[in-house]
Amino acid sequence: MGLFEKKYCDICGEPIGLLGNRKLEDGNMCKNCAAKLSPWFTGRRKTTVEDIRKQLSYRTSNASALAAFTPTEVIEGTTKVFLDDVNQRFAVTRSKELKNNPDLVKYSQVQDVTCEIKEDKDELYQTIDGKKVSYDPPKYEYEYTFHVTIDVDSPWFDQIWFDIDEGDKIDQLNGPAYQRAAYLFRYLQFKLMPQKYPDPGAFTVVPGTGNNADGETWTCECGSVNTSPFCPECGKPRPAYRWFCPECGAENHSKFCVKCGTKRPE
Repeated sequence: MGLFEKKYCDICGEPIGLLGNRKLEDGNMCKNCAAKLSPWFTGRRKTTVEDIRKQLSYRTSNASALAAFTPTEVIEGTTKVFLDDVNQRFAVTRSKELKNNPDLVKYSQVQDVTCEIKEDKDELYQTIDGKKVSYDPPKYEYEYTFHVTIDVDSPWFDQIWFDIDEGDKIDQLNGPAYQRAAYLFRYLQFKLMPQKYPDPGAFTVVPGTGNNADGETWTCECGSVNTSPFCPECGKPRPAYRWFCPECGAENHSKFCVKCGTKRPE
């Protein structure tokens, strides 16, 4: 077979254009067929032609099922979660009207719902004598991302992942947008897995996310004393320790300085 010999899609039989080939374990697929697969599908190169055909058959059935899908509730955001409590199904998509054939998943297929709160920061500078210099101590602008992962039992994909937001930048720890995103996550856990998360105030967060999760006792504004990242009584996030290292001046949120290892002053 020549290097530039024309390839044909093993799914639809159409010729594959330049840079349009999608390699499979035992064949080739065109980009048009690839676009019809589940957006949550991974591992294409280790998937056979036969399995791709089976998934495309499922996707056709999924599109038919969407025609009868009537959400009872929508969790809004850049990515939306459409919930159907009557038939116990949901779909996650960036499309407002479910036009991109999002996968319908049964509540019973959900294995877990977890969240990683990622903190990004950019240093702020001041101008002195025409030069950009750091503040003393340094100042930063923060942004928080609530990255949700839904583990599912499906033959076509294992996880659904997206960021919780309502179109607003989450730039204040414990601020209104931050607390709203935290609440939506807890609510999503409660809706999809009430058997594991019967109380919207009880949830799982990946450690090291800007909230103190080191087991220390803290007292919430509502008076509840606990050790969890969020108050189990009112749901408010645990206030983060924000302190400046006395040795190197670095700003920190945990027990030990991220730059020099100095322990946080008591």
